[in-house]
Amino acid sequence: MEQRILVWDLPTRLFHWMLAASFVVAWITHESERLMNIHTAAGYLMLGLIGFRLLWGFVGNRHARFSSFVRGPSAMMRYLASLVGGRPEHHLGHNPAGAIAIVLLLALGVGTGVSGWLALDDLGGELFEELHEGLAGAMLAVVGLHLAGVAVSSLLHRENLVRSMITGYKKRPPECAS
Repeated sequence: MEQRILVWDLPTRLFHWMLAASFVVAWITHESERLMNIHTAAGYLMLGLIGFRLLWGFVGNRHARFSSFVRGPSAMMRYLASLVGGRPEHHLGHNPAGAIAIVLLLALGVGTGVSGWLALDDLGGELFEELHEGLAGAMLAVVGLHLAGVAVSSLLHRENLVRSMITGYKKRPPECAS
């Protein structure tokens, strides 16, 4: 029998959707000189949100804490083997692949924001501008992988992960790994 359980608390959900929105705004305004103030504000918002999430990763609820989902290579290999074997491990919170996406998005977000700030202040010439664009492109690629992972995981586990990131609730099957 499945029970409904609150997994994603309000601060985690707000962070998630605000980070997504700020990234979209920054991405669509990056080529426009006229919209550079909006691009810059979205970048600073991203940095502030990531600063909050780093703190929340240590003091937030169980599923928001890094200690509950950041695992080593063996957990990732076990998870990938379960996918290939047709019996995917189910995790109430983030699965090991999702954990890697989160760590990459946080790291790329910091790198993109800091390199953008340095480029804005004309430090390092073209170096930081190129680095900023490269990191933003890498972040976009990880966002794409994240979205694909959400779709695949939603299908494999017959759960709507987008809805759970809106409501905070997931169904907890008895065999759930975490």
